[in-house]
Order: sequence, then C-alpha cells, then structure tokens
Amino acid sequence: MSLLVVGLSHRSAPVSVLERASLAADAKVKLLHDTLAAEPAAEAAVLATCNRIELYADVDKFHAGVAELSTLLAQHSGVALEELTPYLYVHYEDRAVHHLFSVACGLDSMVVGEGQILGQIKDALALGQELHTAGRLINDLFQQALRVGKRAHSETGIDRAGQSLVTFGLEQLAVRVPVEEWAAGKRALVIGAGSMSSLAAATLARVGVAEVVVANRTAERAERLAEILVASGTGVAASAIAMSGVADELARVDVVVSCTGATGLVLTGDDVAVAMEERPAGAVPYPPFHRSPELRPGPDAGAAPLPGTSPRTPAPHTPAGLDVADAALVARLAVLAGEGRRIADAGAVRSKVVVEERDGCPVGLEALASDPGRTADGRAALAGVDAGSLELHGTWADQGEAAAQRQQPRKGVRSRLDAQPVRLALLDLAMPRDIDAAVHRIPGVRLVDIESLAEASADAPMAADVDAVRAIVAAEVAAFGAAQRAAHITPTVVALRAMAAEVVAMEVARLDGRVPDLDERQRAEVTQTVRRVVDKLLHAPTVRVKQLASEPGGAGYAEALRELFDLDPQTVASVSRADEADKNHDSGRAS
Repeated sequence: MSLLVVGLSHRSAPVSVLERASLAADAKVKLLHDTLAAEPAAEAAVLATCNRIELYADVDKFHAGVAELSTLLAQHSGVALEELTPYLYVHYEDRAVHHLFSVACGLDSMVVGEGQILGQIKDALALGQELHTAGRLINDLFQQALRVGKRAHSETGIDRAGQSLVTFGLEQLAVRVPVEEWAAGKRALVIGAGSMSSLAAATLARVGVAEVVVANRTAERAERLAEILVASGTGVAASAIAMSGVADELARVDVVVSCTGATGLVLTGDDVAVAMEERPAGAVPYPPFHRSPELRPGPDAGAAPLPGTSPRTPAPHTPAGLDVADAALVARLAVLAGEGRRIADAGAVRSKVVVEERDGCPVGLEALASDPGRTADGRAALAGVDAGSLELHGTWADQGEAAAQRQQPRKGVRSRLDAQPVRLALLDLAMPRDIDAAVHRIPGVRLVDIESLAEASADAPMAADVDAVRAIVAAEVAAFGAAQRAAHITPTVVALRAMAAEVVAMEVARLDGRVPDLDERQRAEVTQTVRRVVDKLLHAPTVRVKQLASEPGGAGYAEALRELFDLDPQTVASVSRADEADKNHDSGRAS
C-alpha cells in the first residue's frame, strides 16, 4: 500500500485561504482526471468540503507524488503553489488511513462528532467510481472509512460531543437561549437547495420555525425541497421563490441561512442594509446579549460608542473577579493540563511528537514559507523531504499557529454581539462565503459564518467519548493495514498453487506415458495422492507467509516467495488484475 494524501483544512489554513482554494464540481472532475494522468498516481479520490480539500492517491513514488499532487491542487484550486505550500499537510500509508478514518468519525471536523462528513465521503467515493479513478485501494479505503464512521456513531456517544454544523450555527445565533425557544414562530429564508441547504431547512423545521422560504437558481429544486418540508410532519409552512426575490424577502424574514456554490457574494452589505431599512418596526426576534437588569454598568458606561458599534454590557463575573467565560476556560485548561493535553486536542487526532513552540522547525522547513527563492517552485521546495520530516513540520506549524492565536485577543461571535436587539440573524455556511462579512456592522444584524464557527468551536467542551472513538480508529487502522498487506501477497500464493497444479498435471501425464496400462480407478488414485502431497507441502508455508505478510514490514515476503519458487511475474500480475476486477465489481456503488 502506497496511499498518499495531500490537503489543507480549517486546522491548517486560515479561512481566507480555504475560501479561495475551494473546488467547484467541474474542478473536482478535472483534478481527478489530471491526477491519474500524472505518472506517480494509479488511482485517486478528492474529498472537498467547506472545511477541507484533500486529494488521495495510490502512488509508486513518495516525493514525486507529493510534488505532483501539491502542484495539481494549486492548479485546480486557483491558489499559487508558493502560497498554498505552507498550509498543506501530507500523510502517507498507515497515517493516511488514520487521517481519513478520523475524518469519517468527525474527530477532525470543525464541530467534533458531526455526522455530515459521512455523506461527503460517500459522495467523494461515488465520484471516483463514476469517473473510474477509484481502484481497489481507494474503494477499500473509503468503504472502510464509511463503516468506521458509522461504527463510531453507533458504539459511542460521539454525537454528544458536537452537532451538525447547521445546529451548531443556530446555537451560535441563539446565544444563551435554547434553539427551540429562539426559533419558535420565526420566518426563515434558506438560500440554496443543495445538501447543506436541505439539511439547514430540515433543521429549521425540526426546531420549530413557523415558515421556511427556499430560494434557488433552479426553481424545480427549490420547489421540491419546499414540498418535502411540508410533507415532513413538522407543521412548518414552506414555499419556494426565485433568486430574484431574495432581496424583497430579506425585509420580511427573521433568519437567513445561505449555502450555495456561488463564486461571488449572494448577499452584499447594501442588500442587507436596504432590507433593514424596509423592515417594519415592532417585533424583536430575540433579546440582546447580557441584558440582565441587575448588572451594573462598567466605568466606561458613559463613553460614546465608536462609529458603527454599539455599547456593550459587561459580562457577569465570578466571586473571584474572573469573567464567567474566562473561569470556564481556566477550569478546562486545568483539566487538560493535568492530562498533558491542549485545548486544540478536543477532537483533532494529532501527532504524538512534542514540538517546542518558541523553537524553529525541527527539520528546518520554515524556509518553505519564508524564502521566496525556495517557494517559487513547489517541486523544488518539496524535493528531498521525507514523510516523517513533513509531518514534523506540520506539527510544528500547527502548534506555532495555535500559540499565535493564544497571544491575540479572541474575536468570537459572542464578543462581537451588539447590546441592542437583533432583528435579522444570518447564518453563512458557504465556502467561499455567500454573505458579506461587513454586515455585522449594520445595527440589528447578527452574522455567524464559517470563520466565527471555527472560533466558537475551539471553546467547545471535551467529550469523554472522543477517547473511545480514537481507540476504534486505531484498531480499525491496524486491521485495514493487515488486510491490505495480506491481500498484497494473495496473488503470489495463488500463482504458486497454480504452478504446483501445473506440475502435478505434467507428472500425471508423464506417468500415463510410462504406465499406459493403469485403469481409471488406479490413475485417479495416483493423481489424488500426488495432489495431496503437494497440498501438504505448500499448506504450512502459504498459511505462514500470509500471517507474516499481514504484520507491519511484511511486504517483502511476497517478493521472497516469488524469488524462491521462480514464479513468473506476468502470472502474478494477471492474478492481481483478475482479483481487482472482481473486487471492483463486488464493491458496487458507495454505500
């Protein structure tokens, strides 16, 4: 197995880079075709979501594969390679398997434990199968990842560690009010009718909004989604409108959720500002943040607010004088410190290597990001760097970024909330963004987007079930590796037994020529005896070699067997091709 994954995600790259590096549907197809056309790759799949872009491939050369896959990602994402390289991570062989299994379980998601990633992995496999870029390894890997993800959700409480991105986003809009209470009686606009928008519409109906209006460029899809919502039994009223009617609808709704594949903004700051001016005065969707009457104003209560801002009410404090949120953070840090872990460990499967944050990169790769001479050519920058060094560099860079974030004041969603009532709540789940980030400066508007969700999720509490899921992932990675190594030697064993059968047939024919007077019963008995002898001689070696091959470092046993018995490489290759064809036929579509 020579599985290689090159990618970037919300854990390795800032949102601004992820927005620019997003892949449209046609770009995914072209990327897969070009990957197979590249010399090092035999099969490939691409997993592209709003939080990650990852290219998986079976390669015959590690360094050439890293350089080629990195170059292809840059070409098709539209971000220059020298800019993309510092944010890329690389996993190889068993660590690549571990990474995908962790992703499938939701351990690497922005919201730990969310289950939507399973559908995205299924779609990635289906695309690879449709384009015939997914061979035996990719099929086995992604099918197993789906099974591992389902096992994690059924055998542990990982679902309690986090929610779907939609639910988490609605919780951020509702702040400290239960989502069901916050949503009751509201009118919502959902822009888009794809998988994420459909999930958003279904979630809004489930939590109790009174009405959902769906807008989509394809009217049929919007109408179909509205029909499904009406038939869902939640009691929600639903209707569809054309995209041209979104601006008018903004003045009449309380909540907007947008997730389209548009390359530009769907809602600009001007659109929202005009809608707010046209909104009828009166009903307030939900109260402002920290509106407790018993709280006393701070020393700056009389100061005039800055332009475009509004006064903020101080957060409640503990008897010790700590902000309540800070006290919770300190308590969580104390728990993690006792376990030797970091806040960032809440859901991320990371390397065990400890890298001092103030030191330079342990393998001297900081030049990749700082030396224009090296980064001008991505292939040259990556040449000669082994897999272990790349992972050490990734760990160092990741911890360095975490340190930089800790040195800066957080600007999470809650710290930006205005003290005045919110009249329009906006949830932007698109990547690149659908809604202009500047709308949060408009009085009465609250915006939650992918960037603010990432900041808020960093403070999500740890779940005890995360450790159980990590144990499942580790066991499944070991089992998958053993199965792949055992499968690798199977064609050689089959070729050996085929050669033995041919020798038996030749010797029986030779016996017929020497002793032509044998009757059928005698000839059958002699033939059976010779076969039993050959089978007994081959049984122990073939069973043992399969056991040895399934262990780490056992790949060389197949080559040793071919050398010892002088097996024809063409025969082994033909068995491999036939076995792969049967495997691909049996695997069918992604399940």
